[in-house]
Amino acid sequence: MTAPPAPSPAGPPIDLRSDTVTRPDARMRDAMARAEVGDDVLDGDPTLRALEERVAGLLGRADALWVPSGSMGNLIALCAHLGRGDRFLVPDRAHILDLEVGTAAWLAGGMPRVLPWSAGPGTPGPADIDRAVARGGPYFALRDRLLCLENTHSAAGGTVTTPAQHRLLTDAAHAAGLLVHLDGARLWNAAVALGVPPAVLAEGADTVQVCLSKGLGAPVGSVLAGSAAFVREARRLRKMLGGGVRQGGVLAAAGLVALDRVDHLATDHEHARLLAAGLADRGWKVDPPQTNIVLVPADDPADTVGLLAEHGVLTVPTEAGVRLVTHRDVSRPDILRAVASFPRPS
Repeated sequence: MTAPPAPSPAGPPIDLRSDTVTRPDARMRDAMARAEVGDDVLDGDPTLRALEERVAGLLGRADALWVPSGSMGNLIALCAHLGRGDRFLVPDRAHILDLEVGTAAWLAGGMPRVLPWSAGPGTPGPADIDRAVARGGPYFALRDRLLCLENTHSAAGGTVTTPAQHRLLTDAAHAAGLLVHLDGARLWNAAVALGVPPAVLAEGADTVQVCLSKGLGAPVGSVLAGSAAFVREARRLRKMLGGGVRQGGVLAAAGLVALDRVDHLATDHEHARLLAAGLADRGWKVDPPQTNIVLVPADDPADTVGLLAEHGVLTVPTEAGVRLVTHRDVSRPDILRAVASFPRPS
C-alpha cells in the first residue's frame, strides 16, 4: 500500500476504535449530579428503577434489571438458562463466544455449539438450529437448552437481523425446545437502521440485553430484560457476581439521558456510509455498512492500524482487516479527515 505524506495531524486524534469511547456531555453530567438516589441493595434506587421500567417498556418485557456491563448481562442470562454442562447454540464469532473471556463456560457452565452464517453475515438459518439440536440419545449426551442471538452482529460488521429473520430463528428454537437470549448490545442501532421499535426486534426472545454505553453515550451500564420471575432470579445472580449497586441512580441517570438519543444513531450510520464510500473511492474494497461499523479488508491489519495512528486516526485490527466504528463524538469533518489519512492500497 501507498502511505499518505508524513503525518501532520490537523487536530486531536479521531478515535474510531469503538462506540464505547464516547464521553458524557454536560447535559448527561448534570443529570448524574442531580439524580435522586437510594440504596438499591437494601431499599431500591428510584432512578435505577425508572430506567429499568423504561427499558422494559421499550423492549416489550415485564421487567428489567440494570447491570454494570453487557458481558455481565449476558452471563446472568446464561447462568439463569443453563445447567452445568448444558449446551447453547450461538452464531459464529458472536460476542458471547469470543469476547467475554470464556465466562459462558467458566461461570455459566455452558458448552457452545457454533452455528454458521448461512442466512447472511452474522446470521444462521432455521435449518442450522434444527440440525444442531440433539434429540434423544444416551444419558451422557449433551442437553441443548438455549439459542443465543446477536443483533447487530459486531464481528460481522454491525449487520442487522430483520424482524422476519429473527422470528424464523426464535420459532425454530422454541420448536426444538430451546430458550432464546438476545444479545442486543447494539439493538438500538438495528432498530434505527430498520425503522422499527426495539420491541419488534426482541419478539420471541425470552431474555434481552441492551447496552447504554456504546452509541448512546452513557459512561457505563446495560439493561437485562425478561419476565418478572427471570428478573427476580437475575437480581440474585447479579449480587452473586458482585454487581449489587448502592446509589446506582447516578449511573442510571446517564442511561435515561442516553435513551433520549436513540434517534441520533442515524447520524452515526450516515457517517459510516460516508466513511465507507470515501475509502472505496481511494481503492479499498469496502462493503457499505448497515449500521455504524465499517470493516476494511487489509493484507497487514496491524501495519495499517499503525500507519493510521501516525496520522491521528485510531482503529483496531481484525482477523482480516481494520475495524472503524462511528459514534456521537465523531463529526463529519473527522470522517473526511480519516478517509484522507488512509493509505492507498497497493
